[in-house]
Amino acid sequence: MATAPDHHGTEKQLKRRSLSRLGETEMEVLHQVWAIGEASVADVHERMLGYRSVAYTTVMTVMKKLVRKGFLNCDSSESRYMYTAARPPAQVRQELVKDLLDKVFHGSAAALVQTLVRGETVTEEESAEIQKMLACMAAKEEDDV
Repeated sequence: MATAPDHHGTEKQLKRRSLSRLGETEMEVLHQVWAIGEASVADVHERMLGYRSVAYTTVMTVMKKLVRKGFLNCDSSESRYMYTAARPPAQVRQELVKDLLDKVFHGSAAALVQTLVRGETVTEEESAEIQKMLACMAAKEEDDV
């Protein structure tokens, strides 16, 4: 664990925090469950094997972790455990972007958009779509006044 001096000059251990509350494999598994709807560990494992090597036990551990974190529900009433998403994809995306916005951009949506645009990761089509969304938002705000 890293250390840093506190206001008294004493070294203090820093708790490392991830930028996202979901790891890469957790996000992968969640995407698979969203795609399937209701899934067993075997279902998710089989789909993931289609594009990468992953152990069954890894998938099982990740799915249990996602239940603890509140992203998946688990039904054990049948002979095997079946998992469903506890939150829709749009809600999870919104929560993760909010976390990123707060942690990296100090809550500034403008700084986030500026970074996306300046990083040349936005295509012309996406740029036009963003401008259209902003225009619609501005028009809605005018209607609300």
